Amino acid sequence: MVAGMTRPIIVLFLILSLTLASGSRAAGTRSAVEDAFRVWLAETAAPAAAAGGVDAGFFASAVADLTLDWSLPGLVPPGTAAAEAAPEWQAEFRSPGRYFDEKRLAALARDGRRELAGSARLFREVEAKFGVPAAIVAAVWARESDFGRAPIKYDALRTLATQAFMGRRSDIYLDEFVALLRVMAEDGLPRSLLRSSWAGALGQPQFLPTKLETHAVDFDGDGRRDIWRSDADIAGSIAHYLRDFGWVPGVGVAVEVAVPAGVSCTLEGPDKGRGLGDWAAMGVTAADGAPLRADALGSGSPKGHLLMPAGRKGPAFLVSENFYVLKRYNESDLYALFIGHLADRMGDPAARIAGPWRAVDGLTRRDVRDLQIALQKRGYDTGGADGLAGWRTRVAIGSAEAAAGRPPTCFPGRGFSL
Repeated sequence: MVAGMTRPIIVLFLILSLTLASGSRAAGTRSAVEDAFRVWLAETAAPAAAAGGVDAGFFASAVADLTLDWSLPGLVPPGTAAAEAAPEWQAEFRSPGRYFDEKRLAALARDGRRELAGSARLFREVEAKFGVPAAIVAAVWARESDFGRAPIKYDALRTLATQAFMGRRSDIYLDEFVALLRVMAEDGLPRSLLRSSWAGALGQPQFLPTKLETHAVDFDGDGRRDIWRSDADIAGSIAHYLRDFGWVPGVGVAVEVAVPAGVSCTLEGPDKGRGLGDWAAMGVTAADGAPLRADALGSGSPKGHLLMPAGRKGPAFLVSENFYVLKRYNESDLYALFIGHLADRMGDPAARIAGPWRAVDGLTRRDVRDLQIALQKRGYDTGGADGLAGWRTRVAIGSAEAAAGRPPTCFPGRGFSL
């Protein structure tokens, strides 16, 4: 019995020895990277902070105990190939409809109606000051942090320093790190308050520090822009941000429409806006088939831009310039559409997107990226090759389909070929 156990014990001993050795090497590597980080703070971050107006004494005090946050995703430590931190191309390419989860939408709309009623005076004052509807402000606040109920987990200073030193987009984060130091110094905000997402987005509105500096406001008048705890500063800052990027009062975000087969999905995009009367003359109607009203997007006869986030495999919308203002908050068609729809539902609990979202047929992000690369080689503008189907990619697909004599769908599919 004892002799029979000899081989398993030896094997277990070898495994443990290798594991301990590997752990020792990893610990040693991390220690070396932390040492390199201290050098970076002294030789790169400190001069950048000084050039950005941060007092040297304040900088030294702020970073005295700063260490790297190894829990952040996508890090590229010194000596690591950037390819090791590349996106997961084998991830499933999902239908845009998943973004509009009904349970989530219903909960946020319910919470929004409660917040709008409970803080009615604040929302009235914000809307009067900045011209952004209270429901839009509430929808952004709900989507970003569920009115502060969503946990904001990370130490912002540590997160931004880590991203600036060894994040995948370290080039943009040094400025954000310095901006946060300026905010700390100018507003007297303690580091313990400064919580962020893993990407360094701050507080309940999820502003990067440079956005906080330029767009956050002290709406409660206490001398600091506290987007972590002050409801007035949070709501005022969201509205001020949107106004700064061109929000047009009295204009809606989106209206769902029915697009006849004779109107090509390749007419989608911010560069192809038309008057609503022009769209109606082409046969575009309201989603229920009723005639498209001239004021469907609000006052002033704004232009409508066709939006088909799933091409012919999903619902269609006409969107206004305010839709593109929302995209300055988050560069995503789905995000901007979600905010507009959520705001509508806060006003009308019965509001729904009528058109169905069809499932995507077994594609991965790599499949979509390969399609984008193939389209680019044929001279089509896909806006990049990121494995995501933005409007340029959708239009490129539709244009290639039309060139091949097929009805354009403007969305990736398993059967697509050039």
